[in-house]
Amino acid sequence: MLSAHLPALQVVVPLVSAPVCLLLRNPRHAWAFALAVSWVTLAVAINLAVQVHASGTASYALGAWAVPWGIEYRVDMASVLMILIITTIGAIVMPYSWRSIGHEIDKKHLQLFYTCYLLFLTGLLGIVVTGDAFNLFVFLEISSLSSYVLISLGSGRRALTAALQYLVMGTIGATFILIGIGLLYMMTGTLNMADLSQRLPVNADSRTIRVAFAFVTVGVSIKLALFPLHLWLPNAYTYAPSVVSAFIAATATKTGIYILLRFFFTVFGISFSFEAMHVGEILMLLASAAILITSLVAVFQDNVKRMLAYSSIGHIGYIILGIGLATTAGVTAGMVHLFNHAIIKGSLFLAMGCIFLRLGSVELSDMHGIARQMPWTMAAFVTGGLSLIGIPLTAGFISKWYLVNAVLNVGYWPLAVLILVSSLLGLIYIWRVVETAYFQMPGYKIRKLSEAPAALLVPTWLLIGTNLYFGVNAGLVTGIAGQGAAVLIGQGVP
Repeated sequence: MLSAHLPALQVVVPLVSAPVCLLLRNPRHAWAFALAVSWVTLAVAINLAVQVHASGTASYALGAWAVPWGIEYRVDMASVLMILIITTIGAIVMPYSWRSIGHEIDKKHLQLFYTCYLLFLTGLLGIVVTGDAFNLFVFLEISSLSSYVLISLGSGRRALTAALQYLVMGTIGATFILIGIGLLYMMTGTLNMADLSQRLPVNADSRTIRVAFAFVTVGVSIKLALFPLHLWLPNAYTYAPSVVSAFIAATATKTGIYILLRFFFTVFGISFSFEAMHVGEILMLLASAAILITSLVAVFQDNVKRMLAYSSIGHIGYIILGIGLATTAGVTAGMVHLFNHAIIKGSLFLAMGCIFLRLGSVELSDMHGIARQMPWTMAAFVTGGLSLIGIPLTAGFISKWYLVNAVLNVGYWPLAVLILVSSLLGLIYIWRVVETAYFQMPGYKIRKLSEAPAALLVPTWLLIGTNLYFGVNAGLVTGIAGQGAAVLIGQGVP
């Protein structure tokens, strides 16, 4: 039956489709094909999520090679949350891309864009689906290499510089991860993550295992832009094409966090990671610094995309803070915010793409009074901004509420105060945009603008609507996140 092959189809469909886009001569045909593939991939993800929810963890042995000798695809409830994030964002940004990319990218590169988009989608899904550590590294490199190209396609030479900076930092991170995986294989003789978790406790006191843990932790931290290893992120988000900024901001760093979760909780185990190596304290310290410092930096940015980029680093801190608690409540809060922040930041970057299409700039100094000419676009930005701050009835409020409860449950009330302070800083930098767009007199250039086309507004508002829906009815996301956290902590069905 086809349902038995869903884990493989989740990766194979976009992988096989990617080179087809390069062969299609007509850019519109390439876009239509990539659009169809993205929605098929979402359909596969939904069916896989239903199957895992009903029957438990799905295991798929590639080539009929017995586990753990062969490569295994393994999907549990933690994986399901990530699969739904990646495929949902991908399916929503693809309809948006035709008008936006046509404006920002040279026509001769359009097929290359759609090819790299599908490869990026393949890499992210492969990371989440695979149960093999080296296979995870391979998919990580597929997603990374394609993202370098996608960022470099941005208008202006700064996009090339940003892509090069990301490439250098990403290569360092990938090298660290590969060394860590190599050391694990040397000590255990296996690459299957479930098998690694069974064999590692015997060698837990080994210096080699501790070094492997350090290499993997630092390498993945670079990939997910954990403060202070975040230097590649602001330029990458700022100078990439609008669609790329939205897609990467919503998925790439979240997938990096997922890798960290897998290694800390599944491979090394909670006792080794958080008791023997004391990584929880380190994570909470770095997360707290990220939340406070990058929120302050965001306040002083004039480029709105760069402002949102620094905001993303701070919100990565929120997620890492929850994970660092190493409790079911903390990991649940982190995973809920992982989902919600993907929706929020995706919608905000899409709103900026609408403005860039009409104005050719996302600098605050160029946006005086723009809400009068683009009311729907700015309404979307304001709604997403309110969720970023954590106003009730938005998804952002739900995840911050869960996070505050998690830190109070373990008696860390100063962290709850920190979350409140950072929310106030978020209010300041979002208000700067609101004040400029709504309360400044528009200049001659602004008065000539018209509202963004429906092809851009509909996907943007679809994400905004999703954000509002999960702010009112959060049961689905919190339920999946709670089950995923229970599996990772070791209280759920493996």
